[in-house]
Amino acid sequence: MPQIMVLNGDLELRARIRPLTESDDAEWVNTARDLDTWPGTREAARLRMRGDGARRARKLYSAVALADERDRQILGEMVEHGMQVRIAATPLLQGAVFIDRRTMILTDSTVSAPSARGRGRRTYKMSAEPALVSGAYALFEAAWETATDLAAFFAADRPLIGARAREVLYALGSGVTDVVAARELGVSLRTYRRRVAELLVTLGAESRFQAGVRAGELGLTRG
Repeated sequence: MPQIMVLNGDLELRARIRPLTESDDAEWVNTARDLDTWPGTREAARLRMRGDGARRARKLYSAVALADERDRQILGEMVEHGMQVRIAATPLLQGAVFIDRRTMILTDSTVSAPSARGRGRRTYKMSAEPALVSGAYALFEAAWETATDLAAFFAADRPLIGARAREVLYALGSGVTDVVAARELGVSLRTYRRRVAELLVTLGAESRFQAGVRAGELGLTRG
């Protein structure tokens, strides 16, 4: 195999990856923005959950993977069956799969999932070159260590932050003035400041700085 092999479309990806994952003993490490980053993620996860393979699977997602109620349920099922699932501290722009730390497959980050899904237009890069695989795997491990365990996002004491409150949280984190933030959100300055006050109460914070710290502890960052 050349150092990097280009796979054209989902059918070629599946054909190449199937022989590598037939055994339940295969270690499967996966990073993805959400459950649509890789074709057939939901079905593949459920197949691994039926056997012992789930215990050798680690999955790292961006926080955007928690946006859909159905996908949150699937992520919860993964954990229940032994998979390790974490939410990355920073956005994941490119997906990666590592199989037994010997083979690596990367998504083409230049093609969006909606335009490629089901049309065979997405390309993938596959390599079994030890130096390339080990280097990329080390980056995964670093991201994994700073990620938040999925259970923390489902904890009973985790504050419920709605879409409107998240917008305010992100505005605070961007460092813009209240006037600019209110204009970007399309609300009056008075309304924006009221929402900031409501967010502080929700997070149990006494200041905007403390709210940012608390949000970071809870993994409430843009994904």
